[in-house]
Order: sequence, then structure tokens, then C-alpha cells
Amino acid sequence: MKLNKLFLTAGFFAVALASCTDLEVAPSSQYTEDPSKNSGVDPMIVVEAKMADVYFHMAGTLGRRYMEAQCLASDEFTCLAFDGGYYDDGTYAHQALHNSSATDASLDWYSEVTSGITKANTILEELGSGASAQMTAPARAMRAYFTWILMDSFGDAPILEKVPAEGEVVARSPRKEVAEWIEKELVEIIPALTEDVTDNTYGKPTRWMAEALLAKLYINWAVYTADGVENYDAATAANQKLDDCIAACDDIIQSGKFNLGSVDYLHKFSYDNGPQIEDFIYAMPYDAINLAGFQYARPRSFKQLKGMLPTYYGFPDAFTQSFGGNMVVTPEFVKLFSLEGDIRNLCLLRGDVFIRDSKTLRPTNAPFMYKDKQVHFTDNITLAKQDNTIDVGNTDESIQQGAHSIKWFISPADYNNGRNQSNDLPLFRYADILLMKAEALARLGQSGAKDLFNQIRAYAGAPQISGEPSLEDIYQERGREFFDENWRRNDMIRFGHFEDEFFPHYKNFPDANFDKRHRIFPVEQEMLDLNPGWTQNPGY
Repeated sequence: MKLNKLFLTAGFFAVALASCTDLEVAPSSQYTEDPSKNSGVDPMIVVEAKMADVYFHMAGTLGRRYMEAQCLASDEFTCLAFDGGYYDDGTYAHQALHNSSATDASLDWYSEVTSGITKANTILEELGSGASAQMTAPARAMRAYFTWILMDSFGDAPILEKVPAEGEVVARSPRKEVAEWIEKELVEIIPALTEDVTDNTYGKPTRWMAEALLAKLYINWAVYTADGVENYDAATAANQKLDDCIAACDDIIQSGKFNLGSVDYLHKFSYDNGPQIEDFIYAMPYDAINLAGFQYARPRSFKQLKGMLPTYYGFPDAFTQSFGGNMVVTPEFVKLFSLEGDIRNLCLLRGDVFIRDSKTLRPTNAPFMYKDKQVHFTDNITLAKQDNTIDVGNTDESIQQGAHSIKWFISPADYNNGRNQSNDLPLFRYADILLMKAEALARLGQSGAKDLFNQIRAYAGAPQISGEPSLEDIYQERGREFFDENWRRNDMIRFGHFEDEFFPHYKNFPDANFDKRHRIFPVEQEMLDLNPGWTQNPGY
């Protein structure tokens, strides 16, 4: 298990700020001047001390529930029930069928995001009006990022530039206004953010993190500023921010601080990844002990893996914690992983399963056996009954249905600590910058997308293309490149594929919903209860 010194620093300096679930929280203290004046302490150390809790605030949510909402609402994954097991009041099935409920456990993180905004605002108020732009920029960057999460997932969102007064309820602003506010914030703070890319800035907002978020905002501008989420039409929508998107991407590219190929694709997401991955612009740096909460392997790994030896992860030690094995790749999405020589194909376990080498992460010739038979994960999924439970039964055969993701490779040393992992989660990658620029060029009808596209193909070992890629080519390539990284739902909406049919989101399937208003999720019921005057998103 890796030990990232960043966590020790963060833990030493962490500020104890109470988490909140509503917007009516007053700051516990307030300075009338810069607190570092005449103290002899480097002002940025003061900021670091205060910001540690904000940087890692979303670790638990990003490590599970946020992932469930994003992945299951896309065509990447579905969640199976095993004779009632893992149905969990339908929370997973609801996302896969685009039929979410305001009380779904997979959507219980709206309040967690707003509490992160409150923490950032509390720090800004404590720093006071005399603080420099360099001191306040990190808190404003995190506030903008948290606000983007709300806007992207839930549409209208509160614009919180200060901690609300006691009893004050801040209304949700229209999505378009929120997008414009995020843009304004990022443009203002980018010059004040550090340009350093070091172990010390890993997991913290830098100029490049803010520009990556700005590029993501711009590539989705037509989605975010549409007059109603249901009125966005991918075939006809005009995006006036494409040149701005290219400019933001170019600034990151021309910095020379990032690249695609410092390690191979599989190792970018493994148990020992970290600041050495030069593709990572901004990441959540998990550690199974010091910053727990990353639990992707639990639902993705074979249901019976606990106690088995050998396992397909290839370590000599057994797993002592249980697995769900219920989150599987849809038959439609599996088909993307068919390019000859593409290392990304190895992110899936499909067909006959072989034990992996725990260092190279590649398959060996040794079959992975269960009850004296080689495990075989089928591409297709056959339900035990045609209803909205997505239940396949609980036999030896049924638990081997569906391809499984092994992208987030785990070690027993990590996982046996309460099912936690030490895989760092990239939130923005250099590869995304290249493909966003390629997409913007393609949408503008300009050349240059081919070279950017082929950079991705080259380091993945996949075939090069000879002509400029179409938007559909880019969409499919994004599916391969960012599989299991929480971007597919965002991409599907922008490219006009969110209402497609994919398992089990079929038009003749019980409770499958095709209402375009479901491109955003319902606001969790707790937030509606705590904020009088808020109304539920239309369509829910």
C-alpha cells in the first residue's frame, strides 16, 4: 500500500470545520484583517492549513455515491440484483432506468457538496477582505468546482458567495446563470493560482485544474445554457464558446507540464498510482488508511472473491472483505473494446477469465477457477424475470453474467482495510484536454482533430486514423478512454445519446424512462425539506 506524505501534511494542518446539510450556517469566526499579518508565518502556509479540509472534503462522495449516479445513469454500467440481494430499495436500478427518486441513496450527496461550499466560504470570510488574490484563489477554485458538480448533475443551483445568515435560504439560480458565474469565477482566479505541478500541489487546485474545469464548462456550454434541459438538441445546438474551449486547452497543452505516456494506460489507475502520473491534472489522492472512501472494486469484482486463492488480481494474499459483483458493463458498451492492440481492452474482464500479474496488470496463462471451472463472464445478461429489479438470480452461472471492470486494480493490503483502496481518482486528465480540443475543432469544422485523436490512439496501442474524426468517432473514443471515470453521462447528453436504448434502458422495459428532463437528477429530499421555497426538478 502506498503512503502519500500529502495526507500526513493535510492531517496535521486540518481545520475542524463542522459539516452542514443546509444553507443556514453562520461562520464560527471572522477576521477583520489578514490573519497572517505580523505573525512571521508565510501567508500561503496559513491558507494551506485552512484549506486541507476543503481539498479532501468530497473524498467519500466521489469514492462511491457520486460514481454510482454518474456510471449507472450512463450506458457503461448496470447493477444486477441476485435473487433480491443488492436491490437496495431500487437505488441502483433507478439510475440505470433513468427513473431516479429524490430519496435514492445514490443521490444523497447534494448536501455534502453544499457543505463543501460552506467550508470554502467560511475560510474566505475568515481570511477577510485584505487577503491577497493568491490566498483566496484556492478556496474560490474549490467553490467553483463544487458548484459545477451541482449544476452538471442537478441543473439549477444556489450561487453561494458567502455563508448565509441565520435563517436565510438562498434560492437556486437558473442553470445558465450558474454556468456564467462559474466562468466568471474561474477567469478571475486563474492568474492567481499556482502553475507548479509537484507532489505538494497534487490533489490541490492549480491554474491547470481551473483551466481544465473551464474547458469542460465551455465544451458543455450549449447544454448548460439551454432554455430547459429538455430543450438541448445535439444536432442543432450552437456553442459560442468553442474557441474559448480551444484556448483553455491550448494553455494547458503549451505549458508542457503534462503528457500521456509516463506510464502505460493500466498503471494510471492502479493501486500504486499517484503524483508520478503526468496525465493527471487534478486528482483525489486516496489512501486506504489515511484518506479512505474509494470503493470502486467492491461492486465491480467477482461476487465470490472473498477468501479465494488464487484470485484474478494475482496477489499471493487472500481478500478478507466481501465483494458485491453486482455492477457490470452493459452489452452495448462492451462492443467499444474491440480495437486491435488497444491496451484499454484489458480494463475489462470478459469471456474466459485469467489471473493477472499483480505487477504488469496483464493476464497470465493461468485460468481463474471457481468450483473447478474457469470463470467466464458473458457479454450478454439474461434476467430471471422481466421487471425493474434487474434480477438475474443467485446461481453460479448468474453471478458470472456481464463483463466486469478491472480498471481500478486493487491489492489485498489496501482492500482488507474496510474495502478501501489506494487508487487515486483523476478528476481531470491531459487526455481529456486533447479530446475536448479535438471535439471543439470538429464542431467548428476545422482541421487538426486527427493529430490530437491519434495521440490518444498511439499511446493506447490502437490503430491510427487516416482522416479527420467525426463527432461520432470522438464520442466512441471518449467512451474507451474515459471508461469508468464518471464522464460518460456528461458525454452522452452533449452528444445526444442519453435517450438511447441500452441494457436495461429499453423502451419496452418496465419503468425505463425516456423523459428528456431526466438528463439531470432529482434534488435529494433532505435539501428540499431544509430549504423552504425550493421545488423539485421538473419531471420528478
